[in-house]
Amino acid sequence: MELHRVTVNGIEISFFEDGPVSGPLVLCLHGFPDTAHTWRHLMARLASAGHHAVAPFLRGYAPSSVPADGAYDTGTLAVDACALHEALGGGDDAVLVGHDWGALTAYCAAAYQPERWRRVVTAAVPPQSAMAESFFSYDQLRRSWYIFLVQTPLAEHVVTLDGLAFIDRLWSDWSPGFDGSWDVARVKESLGEPEHLSAALGYYRAMLAGPPSDPGAAAAQAAGAAGHPQPTLYLHGRGDGCMGIDSIGGVADALPEGSEIVTVEGAGHFVHLERPEETNDRLLAFIDG
Repeated sequence: MELHRVTVNGIEISFFEDGPVSGPLVLCLHGFPDTAHTWRHLMARLASAGHHAVAPFLRGYAPSSVPADGAYDTGTLAVDACALHEALGGGDDAVLVGHDWGALTAYCAAAYQPERWRRVVTAAVPPQSAMAESFFSYDQLRRSWYIFLVQTPLAEHVVTLDGLAFIDRLWSDWSPGFDGSWDVARVKESLGEPEHLSAALGYYRAMLAGPPSDPGAAAAQAAGAAGHPQPTLYLHGRGDGCMGIDSIGGVADALPEGSEIVTVEGAGHFVHLERPEETNDRLLAFIDG
């Protein structure tokens, strides 16, 4: 993988790239607390299959820049994804892959400019309509306690205690038994500066901030709420400690015709790292089948 940089939607985005640039674009979007490194296993497989694999560090995650406008809503993230498609010369055969926040971004981008994307692959977070009331169950609220902490001014202080041990504990809780120490170290590198940490937390703060003021971002967010048309492969780890499998609700009803839903046994939240061969086999079969 090679690291490159491009300016899109008013910010500088750093991204890993692998495979032939003439191949179909596969844009891989990470979540929190994670980085573009998370896609290293998948990118190698995509490249060997002739795809142009690209994994950006999402806005605010170093080495990408912190946006001056402080916008982190899903509409803005979707506009970023579509702008990357344009900058990278993607065609109508491009594929969106997203995990966690990357999944939410993928749903929105696929709905906002559907002509750019042929298929969608997401993991760990279903469309919001699938969660519905199940998100507010006691068990899921207990898993999601950190979201409410992030809304307070204490969050930056709490997360930075003991060398960002907060991030270690999230990975441990979300993927029990998995050694994610290498990836956690990369996250700490990315979010080590205060402005980058606040940017990552800003994704959660944007959840309760109302619709975005930018017309394009607002349109993208509205499109995402209405649903995307592309067939989608949805992956969820049976032991996910962040978004419990009991909380994903009617995901089948929230996805378009031709979609597939796979529960990965023996995996938690970071399913693509915990079971890379299985998830990558499923993904390649879906996008190339």
